[in-house]
Amino acid sequence: MDPVRDSDERARETARAMLAAMRHATLAVNDPQTGHPHMARIACQVDRDGVPVALIAGISAHSRALQADPRAALFVETAQEKGDPMTWARISIRVTAALLPEDEELKARWIARDAKARIYAALPDFRFWRLAPAAGFMNAGFGAAFRLTPEDLKPAA
Repeated sequence: MDPVRDSDERARETARAMLAAMRHATLAVNDPQTGHPHMARIACQVDRDGVPVALIAGISAHSRALQADPRAALFVETAQEKGDPMTWARISIRVTAALLPEDEELKARWIARDAKARIYAALPDFRFWRLAPAAGFMNAGFGAAFRLTPEDLKPAA
């Protein structure tokens, strides 16, 4: 028996809530020089459509890696201070990254949710990347593992 289940409404609600609350995540990219994964903590929020968007410096290793290969993974977890971290909900999402054109509305929405990002968003080297989900996996504790589709991750209508 496969311990990983297809998503249900509770799994979708949990995943969507986690993405809506997200302010940072871990991004895994393919290092173009070594071929090995490279991971970095990034500033990450969702856009109007509920799709993850990252604010990344152009000089960073992960930005250069995404330019060479847009396939990546995003790891999002709940921030809790008590209990066993292995029971905290977490999502791993396979994504395809795309550099976004300048978007003043996106920048304003971002800063409204994270005022400290104003300084980074104003620097010419920092750009927004859309991280379009292809598939996901959520572990919400013992015996609570779910496969997620891109539709599962979109906000409810």
